Amino acid sequence: MIWENYINGFKSFLKLEKSLSGNSVQAYIRDVGKLKSFFEISNLKITPEKATLRNLQDFLKWTTELGLSATSQARIVSGIKAFYKYLLIEDIIVSSPAELLEAPKTGRKLPDTLSVEEIDSLIAAIDLSKPEGTRNKAMLETLYGCGLRVSELINLQISNLFFHEKFIKVTGKGNKERFVPIGKSAIKFIGIYLNEVRVLQKIKKEHTDTLFLNNRGNGLSRVMVFYIIKDLAKKAGIKKTISPHTFRHSFATHLIEGGADLRAVQEMLGHVSITTTEIYTHLDRAYLREAILSFHPRSPLNLNSRK
Repeated sequence: MIWENYINGFKSFLKLEKSLSGNSVQAYIRDVGKLKSFFEISNLKITPEKATLRNLQDFLKWTTELGLSATSQARIVSGIKAFYKYLLIEDIIVSSPAELLEAPKTGRKLPDTLSVEEIDSLIAAIDLSKPEGTRNKAMLETLYGCGLRVSELINLQISNLFFHEKFIKVTGKGNKERFVPIGKSAIKFIGIYLNEVRVLQKIKKEHTDTLFLNNRGNGLSRVMVFYIIKDLAKKAGIKKTISPHTFRHSFATHLIEGGADLRAVQEMLGHVSITTTEIYTHLDRAYLREAILSFHPRSPLNLNSRK
């Protein structure tokens, strides 16, 4: 209860003393909640006032392993610093362990990309003799075959599978929906999972339409998908630092390398701006510039064509 008491006090402080908006308050609370979850998952019975700088650094390393971007990590560090500043103000602590906690640089360093052969070997490492193996194979085929974010994967609904049309409907950032093509392999293994594994499960009422479930009939968490992939990478002998996002990055990279149009990849990934798609590719800068200029209505090429 100690964590809950401090977090509730922090929430009131942000609302009343800082006059922050509801969304901003929730963002701060989520950041502190991640720290609390880290201690629980790591079986560390540490209360907020007992945490050390080393504990916070280990937490930040954990968020890196989960695949969170440098930008997301920087925001989390800001939230943790604000939390400990509140504890200082309330005289709960005499010094802040977060004072020397450094946020990662928010550059545009690309994560590791898996080759097609590495993805094949990782999927081949799945033990299909177990029910969760069938689910995991369907899950990874979908993650890579559709280029989904992990949040989109775990929230995928059965009612949004349009296999006859070979599309699935995905809810992305900002609750924006988009239709993404789905290939034969993903369709095949989702079908096997639905008909041979999921149909035998006792499913919680609120997850009757959720596609991928854990063995208790609940939806999967982001962390669980991360650990499934990390375990398979170890079995497959892959030394790269990978996460669920690695599959999305590999999806985009392989499409571009195979000659796919950058604009089409943008649509499939659900990016608002085509320039964002650049982060997920290893393309030559000159090619990217030419592609973006070709699509932009105010580019010299398009302006001249309208004269």
